[in-house]
Amino acid sequence: MFTLMALFGVLMIGAMVLGALLVFALAAKFALKLVLFPLKLILFPIFAIVLVVKLALLLTVGAVIFAVLIPVAVLCTLFAAPFVLAAMAFG
Repeated sequence: MFTLMALFGVLMIGAMVLGALLVFALAAKFALKLVLFPLKLILFPIFAIVLVVKLALLLTVGAVIFAVLIPVAVLCTLFAAPFVLAAMAFG
């Protein structure tokens, strides 16, 4: 009987330690959020500017690639047209 009571005591101590760790983790998480919130407010405009610049850069690169591929497609069409017509004629 004493062994069973000792086991129950050990389990209760373990549960209390686990509960204390959980409370400590939640308190640390809340404190960290509270401390980092002003930093988040300071860095938010910088992140917004970086995002806008990134989107503008991607749009510009896409437009340049598109502008380069149009003349290449026209040249390929001009050079391939006689061969296509010959292939259709002798088909």
